[in-house]
Amino acid sequence: MERSEEAATMEFNSGHVALANVDIHTDIFGDDGLLRAGLKLNHLRMIVAIEDSGQISAAAEALNISQPAASRMLSEMESIMKTPLYERIARGVALTTFGTALARRARKILLELREANREIGELKTGKGGSVFVGAVTAPAMSLVVPAIKEVRGTYPGIEVNIQVETSNVLARELLAARHDFIISRIPDDLNPRLFEVQEIGVERACLIVRSGHPLLEKGVASMVDLPGYDWVFQPPGTLLRRTIEDLFLTEGVRLPENIVNTSSLLLTCAIICQTDAIAPIAIDVAQFLATQQSKAADVRILPIDFDINVRPYSLITAREREMPPSARLLYDMVLAESRKLG
Repeated sequence: MERSEEAATMEFNSGHVALANVDIHTDIFGDDGLLRAGLKLNHLRMIVAIEDSGQISAAAEALNISQPAASRMLSEMESIMKTPLYERIARGVALTTFGTALARRARKILLELREANREIGELKTGKGGSVFVGAVTAPAMSLVVPAIKEVRGTYPGIEVNIQVETSNVLARELLAARHDFIISRIPDDLNPRLFEVQEIGVERACLIVRSGHPLLEKGVASMVDLPGYDWVFQPPGTLLRRTIEDLFLTEGVRLPENIVNTSSLLLTCAIICQTDAIAPIAIDVAQFLATQQSKAADVRILPIDFDINVRPYSLITAREREMPPSARLLYDMVLAESRKLG
């Protein structure tokens, strides 16, 4: 059945609970009205999964239950909350204002339970624990790797989980509580008030080509030499790609036409080594690859007569979310490494 905000408002005004003005965290842990009404942890997991996926089938899969069971769970929640929590749209479902309010609080509750489990585990071992960190490629190599070496030497029981991705992906993973902190930038389409930010470095980039590339014979390449070759770019909208495109536009040089889009560094290197393509990557990464003794590292930094400076990256945490001790330890060591380089 179709659900609308207008219908929700009518129910709301007829005497049902006003979720927009009710602190659900207080309701659950204060007078426990929602708990006594039957709200369960699986209900909270379901509403978060619906918000993340926008589809009942995908949410059911995430919770490892059938789609009919997921639909029944949503009906149970609406009965408990006494208001519509979602509405059907062309490609799935969307949360109502009330559903969004519940999902926001549910996400915090689930995160606190995860952190409680982690903290108890750390207390049992005395110095263990897990850290979940995301980073764009350059600081992952120049800051996270040496920080991990430092922390593992002092606290060998700590398990570090790293995701290397674009800022667009990492910021959303942080908000979804899948990372303790990230080293990246805040995407333009996200509210910066959701984050705590400490700027720690500027990423310098370069262009790489294969050994024996025709442009290497030129000595130093200019912008006008580049459009005629194939390019390997990060996906559209990513910061490094936008930086390169802006350089072309500023110089009045036509943009490359033959492009492969990928966020995979390994695939980028494979294409570079087997073709005359050009790819922009962070200088730290390029220097690392160029010093390795393997076919996969048969890349050279292309000398160019212009600079590629990408917007500064930062240590970023979610606002009003405390990091566990193990994550704080790695965070501080990454910060110390950045000050060494600065």
